Amino acid sequence: MARYDGRPKMNQFDVIVVGAGVAGLTAARLLANAGRRVVVLEARDRVGGRVWTDRTDGLTTDLGASWIHGITANPVAAAAEAIGMRTVEFTVGGYQPDSRPIAYYGANGERLSDDAARSFADDIRAVDAALVIAVAASEPHASYRDVTEVAISEQGWDRDRTERVREFMQHRSEEQYGAGIEELAAHGLDDDVIEGNEVVFPQGYDQLPGYLAAGLDVRLDHEVTHVRWSTDGVTVTVNHGTVTADTAIVTVPIGVLQSTDFIIEPTLPEPNAGAMGRLAMNAFEKVFLRFPTKFWDDGVYAIRQQGPEGGRWHSWYDFTPLHGTPTLLTFAAGPTAREIRQWNEEQVVDSVLEQLRRLYGDRVEQPTRVHITKWQDDPYARGSYAYMTRGSTTADHDDLATPIGGVLHIAGEATWTDDPATVTAALHSGHRAASNVLHRAIPIAEVWSNTSVFPSLST
Repeated sequence: MARYDGRPKMNQFDVIVVGAGVAGLTAARLLANAGRRVVVLEARDRVGGRVWTDRTDGLTTDLGASWIHGITANPVAAAAEAIGMRTVEFTVGGYQPDSRPIAYYGANGERLSDDAARSFADDIRAVDAALVIAVAASEPHASYRDVTEVAISEQGWDRDRTERVREFMQHRSEEQYGAGIEELAAHGLDDDVIEGNEVVFPQGYDQLPGYLAAGLDVRLDHEVTHVRWSTDGVTVTVNHGTVTADTAIVTVPIGVLQSTDFIIEPTLPEPNAGAMGRLAMNAFEKVFLRFPTKFWDDGVYAIRQQGPEGGRWHSWYDFTPLHGTPTLLTFAAGPTAREIRQWNEEQVVDSVLEQLRRLYGDRVEQPTRVHITKWQDDPYARGSYAYMTRGSTTADHDDLATPIGGVLHIAGEATWTDDPATVTAALHSGHRAASNVLHRAIPIAEVWSNTSVFPSLST
């Protein structure tokens, strides 16, 4: 991977790929395998995009993507296995009410009994079943709040029981899509399906883009500001000049695609433009806390706080098994992410610890290490991933990827319908874009089948 060194380089290619995230690298690898002259232009000083692993404290912390949400028939899982990426099972990423041990704490700060926790999970399942019907019957501009209220009202529960389920549905919207429940489209969770176990990567998710990039012409520190297309080809303006090609694949996040700092000329036609306007970048940040000792419950994957006290911080995930260091992960999602955007680290930590002390008292110690992400402030992301606003339909994802003029293609996690907002969606979208450029179907296994190009994984 090359940084700009001031020397002239060949600037005429078959394909320009904008962005060295998983979508862009997948497309570039498949096209290079097919013999195309491909260049990948990346604004950052690293590959991976929103897959970003920090190792500054000697431990591995995935600041961006963390999970494979369901390994069954998942190409990311197949690629990880082929490459040799070690995984640890951690099946709580879908904000499910149980399936793995979860410690629930009631509104009074006391842990729920096993029977009470099971009853609560049954309530969630009852509403989920009613939601299928409510979503299908919803109006075009209905929110996820609207349909959950319909589903909850049908249950005939008392006020306290209703409030606990209502909170869960609100937090699900926030944790799954980083959007307030009133902001998310009624259909916003339609395709949020997890098949099989979920896994995380103790050695870092960034291994995947690192190996996808091996051997490719990836030019770091190349910030694209302008993409000009016509039926004759594409000219891309970067901070070092211009690059031309027959075709371009743009994989920047929705937040960048919608900004005035990234211009596509002529502007996107329909259906691309309409689809893009109905999607939005979310507000979703991670807060990792490492502690001297483990003061929380043994044998659980997650801790959840019910009641109004859990409005801001309500769920913590025990990442201790990854490295043996006591670690909790919580999310600032949707309204909370926007609320704390200007807070300093001390303010965030104090707020999280205040809530934990309601549950564990004086056993809660000051953390030895803190990681707080700032994806909202990242100019090359402007959020963590896309969500469907009110009025959007699931078709908007695929419509955004409709080929334009035979020369321009949009890819990325926001452009894949079946499992949007994931690395899986990014990989699928890159595969589709490469297939469209080549005008033929490509077996998706070609993304990872030639493992000889990858350096060996260190143990």
